[in-house]
Amino acid sequence: MLKNLLICTDTSEASDRMVECVKDLRRVGSRQALLTHVLNIRDVGGLHLQLKRLALPRLEAQQKLLTEAGFETSIEFPLGYPAQEINRLAQERSSNMIVIGSHGESLAKEMVLGSTAAAVLQSARVIVLLVRLEIVEANGGKCCRAVCANFFKHILHPTDFSDTAERAFQYLEHIVSQTKCGVTLLHVQDKAKIESHLKGRLEEFNRIDQERLERRKEHLLKAGAASVDIVIPYGSPTAAILEQARCEHHSLILMGTQGRGFIQELFLGSVSHNVARHARLPVLFVPAVR
Repeated sequence: MLKNLLICTDTSEASDRMVECVKDLRRVGSRQALLTHVLNIRDVGGLHLQLKRLALPRLEAQQKLLTEAGFETSIEFPLGYPAQEINRLAQERSSNMIVIGSHGESLAKEMVLGSTAAAVLQSARVIVLLVRLEIVEANGGKCCRAVCANFFKHILHPTDFSDTAERAFQYLEHIVSQTKCGVTLLHVQDKAKIESHLKGRLEEFNRIDQERLERRKEHLLKAGAASVDIVIPYGSPTAAILEQARCEHHSLILMGTQGRGFIQELFLGSVSHNVARHARLPVLFVPAVR
């Protein structure tokens, strides 16, 4: 289900840290890894062969790390527009997951989400693991750190019971069966949709959705989950997800990229977009079937 990875990398320290995180994906059945460094045609011009030679030793070091962890690995240097080439390769190589850092070579503390990561998320047709990268102070200077000490300690799973959320739950079940991790099931009663005309039915909605989540809890416990919590707050979906993500025991957010009311042409829903930009945790995004 998650066997074949496409890893978006470059020659930065940030990418080194992200690649180190990938080793943990062996726990969910990942076995093959394609390291991909897209040479942006807008920037490199006729220098792509020289830049490829310069970048190769860094990617070979990343490849060695993954090979030693048990992955079957290869390297690609496509020339083109990064997001377009990444998604093309994912389709051609039948990749099950794209792994990308929240920033690339332009990592800066004031940036929230890199342009390449945002573009990949917007149009990806396979699941995307967004690894959170950040600048930290260490030994009197600055260095890059990836937030991935243990992806599968306790997963936060927001759901709105849409078709895409149901597809995301299937991936969650698989991961739980492999890792026996804990899970928090989160459904937000959207205040903006309920407050004006449906506030009197909030208790009814809570009861119905509690029953839905209890059924999912049973499935996860049967799959081997260490624990399953249920949370049904009332408010803004984005704010509620981000608040839950700040809980120290959560290690990963797993969610669909669209909710019930998404526009067909808008592949990344507004809640998913805001979580991608602002959550401090890595996020596993599951797209709708298109």
